[in-house]
Amino acid sequence: MRPPVFLLFLPPLLYAQDPAEIVRRATELDRRNTEISRSYTYLERHEQRELDAHGGYKKIESTTIDVTVLEGSPYRRVIARNDKPLSAQEQQQEEAKLQKSIVERRRETKEQREQRIADWERRQQKQREPMKELADAFTFTMAGEETVNGGDTWVIDAMPKPGYRPKTQSTSFFPKVKLRIWVEKSGYHWVKLDMESLDTITFGGVLIRMAKGGHLTVENTRVNNEVWLPKSAILKGSIRIALVKVLRGEISYSFSDYKKFQADSRVIVQ
Repeated sequence: MRPPVFLLFLPPLLYAQDPAEIVRRATELDRRNTEISRSYTYLERHEQRELDAHGGYKKIESTTIDVTVLEGSPYRRVIARNDKPLSAQEQQQEEAKLQKSIVERRRETKEQREQRIADWERRQQKQREPMKELADAFTFTMAGEETVNGGDTWVIDAMPKPGYRPKTQSTSFFPKVKLRIWVEKSGYHWVKLDMESLDTITFGGVLIRMAKGGHLTVENTRVNNEVWLPKSAILKGSIRIALVKVLRGEISYSFSDYKKFQADSRVIVQ
């Protein structure tokens, strides 16, 4: 006797109705994406937009950084400011710093090289701590479905679990935020996340302090049909940077020109 046809579709339906399971699967895939991302170079652009008293932008500044891999760990080099090439003097300074780093890293002992790479990997793991704890820290509900960048996604809302105690300093802000998450239906990858602060919060290794009502929106994009990598991150609201500079406006990060790392990728030894 064959089972009723609707029973054949029961597991997918249950998954679709279980947002916590969707989030857990997406979190595990994010770990894999993080591992693969180590083999990519890219361009990173930072922009700060500061609001005036009338709600217009009174100041806009941007910096573009070339991120490559040098002797086993990333190297960051400024290549433009306000979308214009660096002055001749700045170009010389950046080139001098690059050549100095090349010499220093190639003179390292085996132990020094391993320590440098291990330090970078620890920083990477620390950045992932919020993602690893996410599924346990929030209560999830389905908010619908949307098409994002041409792909179908589940939309999931998340509220802090009452009484939840964060496990690390990196997740100490969890009880003070709510989330909306977009997860790809075909592959369970993160596509987009929006975080709203319900109170003043500190995150990013205590470098960023954001007032109540602020938003952080992060988007990912598929690269080379093998990995999902950051596309953009935007902070909006009243923000204190490094506990010193106060900004009322917007900070955005965009990531582009992803390329699989090669030994000579964008690094020239003179």
